[in-house]
Amino acid sequence: MASRTPSAAPTSPRTARSSGRAADRTGAPDGATPDLAAPGGTAAGAPAGKGGERPRRRLSVDERREQLIAVALDLFSRRPPEEVSIDDIAAAAGASRPLVYHYFPGKQALYEESLRRAGRELAGRFEEPADGPLSERLYRVMGRYLDFVQSHGPGFAALLRGGSVAASAGTSAVIDEVRRAAHDQILSHLAVPSPSPGLRLTVRAWIANAEITSLEWLGERSVPLEELQLHLVQEFVAALTLTAAREPALAAELAGFFAAERPAGPAGRLVRELGGLFAVPGIADAVAALAVEPAD
Repeated sequence: MASRTPSAAPTSPRTARSSGRAADRTGAPDGATPDLAAPGGTAAGAPAGKGGERPRRRLSVDERREQLIAVALDLFSRRPPEEVSIDDIAAAAGASRPLVYHYFPGKQALYEESLRRAGRELAGRFEEPADGPLSERLYRVMGRYLDFVQSHGPGFAALLRGGSVAASAGTSAVIDEVRRAAHDQILSHLAVPSPSPGLRLTVRAWIANAEITSLEWLGERSVPLEELQLHLVQEFVAALTLTAAREPALAAELAGFFAAERPAGPAGRLVRELGGLFAVPGIADAVAALAVEPAD
């Protein structure tokens, strides 16, 4: 769907209605715009004036800009960016359309700025104290990650799938920065002195898998969120184990990783599930046959 954001900023019926509710908002001096967050366009907690009306508190430049970003991020979180217009943002902020254009040249600039805020928040969710078993740390990380994905669903999905007309080099750079932050955080938890190219590739592939899987879950909700959280962590453990099978130096590190795990944790549950799988009639024999070194 094409964006409804115009190149100029003409007055619309919605703007007229907004202007009727609050007198001359755009006439305020730069950096001093009315705070209309409270009912009736008054500042929360301000004393009532004549007729029960409260005097308006004027927002500073930074406060108004922060308000517009917060409002835009909320709208972009709940709807695909191409379905959000400048009029929608102005109405939700209790501001006029020209006032939004006073702070941002257009919807794309406001979208990219709100996305940068969301990206910093998402990157921060990968931070976790290096205490306790690795799989349990990652389980907490993925819980915060999936909570973010769920609360920013439509906008997050449109961006990562590349289907949004609002996608740009700027938005792609935000997502790349989040991926780098996730990659670096996970490597820091592994605490491998010199991560090999194979290990770095494993981490990047798992991050991509987490993105794809969480986006599919957003569309289907076919499993409980906690189950998806567990599966993603177990998939990382499995991928890490496979990489260690090919890299002797990493295998030595993996011994310490498994030694620190607990039976009730994601890694312990995975080991038991695999053990149960190999106990299925026919599978153990088939796997044993595959493990035999082939003759020259």
